[in-house]
Amino acid sequence: MSEAEPIAFIGLGMMGLPMASRLVASGFDVRGADLSEASRAAFAAAGGRAVETASEAVSGASMVVTMLPNAAIVADVLVGSGGAAASLPPGALVVDMSSSAPFKTRELGDKLAKRGVGLIDAPVSGGVSRAKEGTLAIMAGGDSAAIERARPVLSAMGKSIFVTGLLGSGHAMKALNNYVSASGLVAACEALMVGRAFGLDAETIVDVLNVSTGRNNSTETKLKPFVVSESFASGFAIGLMAKDIRTAADLADELGLPASEMSQSAALWEQAAQMLGKGADHTEIYRYLASPRQ
Repeated sequence: MSEAEPIAFIGLGMMGLPMASRLVASGFDVRGADLSEASRAAFAAAGGRAVETASEAVSGASMVVTMLPNAAIVADVLVGSGGAAASLPPGALVVDMSSSAPFKTRELGDKLAKRGVGLIDAPVSGGVSRAKEGTLAIMAGGDSAAIERARPVLSAMGKSIFVTGLLGSGHAMKALNNYVSASGLVAACEALMVGRAFGLDAETIVDVLNVSTGRNNSTETKLKPFVVSESFASGFAIGLMAKDIRTAADLADELGLPASEMSQSAALWEQAAQMLGKGADHTEIYRYLASPRQ
């Protein structure tokens, strides 16, 4: 993949916009599509070429990056009502960086293959701040040659690129990672809640956890800036976290594996998203845990 070849980027949301902007800053020719006029304007301001529809973006593009809310929307944009795949030339490659369901990704791969279009899944971890820095962790699944073809593009957005295996494995790894991350956050919030009720100072609780065996990503990066401060502004929505954990739980079910903690965690986060609103920051899980419930 050379920087001269056009790339279509579909989905200029909270994560997609800084990721597409990193590609532009790295010298790639990028056409970005989003239904939001404000998002398109922001991308144009970053030097990208903004268009309204996915079909416009992918026309003549040798590579397409999708960063959309879920597998159903990705499929609809490409091979459903959006029909964008019809505008792709044979040999084009789709890089789905959304958080999608692994088996749905394989179904999409089969449909695109019939059109002569390749697919790899390459979801990310790291949040908005690392998207802006271009230091995301990327989990790439699919044909190894296709992943290598996409590596220059992925490297412009991420610092760590892990080849995870067959198509769908990146999406599986992303869901499992977010399940573990969410479990750590719930445990940290419950410890903070109980400790405070007993009379422990919140700052002390976090400081002790961070030099002890309870240390995790949430104690290090989320408790003080977003939970203790009550800013709840980490930049990742609770509805998206709930979706990712449900993906992990559904994967366990589809594989016939007992994973009761995943199932319980999925239900907890879905209930929290329903109470707080799907757009609430995921660190607001503390508010849900501390609220009186039946």
